[in-house]
Amino acid sequence: MTWVLIFAAITVLSVVIALNKKRPIFLVVPFLSVFIFMLVKIIMIPVPFWETIRFIFNLRG
Repeated sequence: MTWVLIFAAITVLSVVIALNKKRPIFLVVPFLSVFIFMLVKIIMIPVPFWETIRFIFNLRG
């Protein structure tokens, strides 16, 4: 639940900054933060990185 609130705050802040500064590049920040979060969580798994990636993509069935 904490992570949801953190990502919601990042999203709200980036939208407000993007509207105030009129620069749409700030709208990339929420997507980038979620991508970095997922990457860190994958790296934290105690299995080699590429094995983990192959396992995740093999779950499709």
